[in-house]
Amino acid sequence: MHPLDQATALASDSCGGLRGRTSDAYWNFNGPFGGVTAATLMRAVFERADRLGDPCSITVNFTAAIARGAFDVAVRSIRTGRSVQHWYVELRQADVVAANATIVCARRAPTWTHQPAKPPPAPPPHSIELMRHDGPNAFVSQFEFRFVEGSLERLPSFDGRLRSARTSLWLDNAVPRPWDFIGLTTFCDLFFGRIFHVQGTVFPAATVSMTAYFHIDSDGLSALGDGPLLGVADANTFVAGFFDQTAQLWSTDGRLLATTTQIVSYRA
Repeated sequence: MHPLDQATALASDSCGGLRGRTSDAYWNFNGPFGGVTAATLMRAVFERADRLGDPCSITVNFTAAIARGAFDVAVRSIRTGRSVQHWYVELRQADVVAANATIVCARRAPTWTHQPAKPPPAPPPHSIELMRHDGPNAFVSQFEFRFVEGSLERLPSFDGRLRSARTSLWLDNAVPRPWDFIGLTTFCDLFFGRIFHVQGTVFPAATVSMTAYFHIDSDGLSALGDGPLLGVADANTFVAGFFDQTAQLWSTDGRLLATTTQIVSYRA
């Protein structure tokens, strides 16, 4: 089993709910990497037999710290229409809601298609040096990062020089894995905090809420096989302890797969 599938696995419990467990392989500063938490909540819906169509959006609120160990997941359908279905999912630990999500699924129909957005220019992924990782956050080792623009500069402390918040890079799993909505959800949170790039150093920051929109269906994802995605991320403002992040994920052939936004708290 791929490490991501192990980390997001859910089993039915005796009360009709779902049970999961955190994975040290995807540990971040003080808890699980948020992308894996989001993917776990996505799996709770994605594996439902009564799911309608494919996911087209997810909003995840990270409401409390998740400790190492087991957690419970509850999922319920809010409404199912002819082509759109709404779900609500909660992750609980010791009666505390540590994360919750709303997920929208839809039965997509073939119709008029137009993509005015264009991917940023980028050389082939394997022509770019792989980012080295020697830090304490285990989850980084589960992925490959090849920066095209705005590589992460790590300095001992902020030197007063502000850098660009924009980055573009090739992202991939360290262990190859075919693309599906579990993996795509994970990658929507795989960009390092914009403030790390701007200030050139790392300090406490945490995603408060993330929304991702998916622009592909399961068949389209399966056709991608495995391999890298091109990501681009930017920020608009840093103010009063919060910054935003906007990002896109592209296939190697220039198809826009997902767009995502999030609000992040920081202490600088």
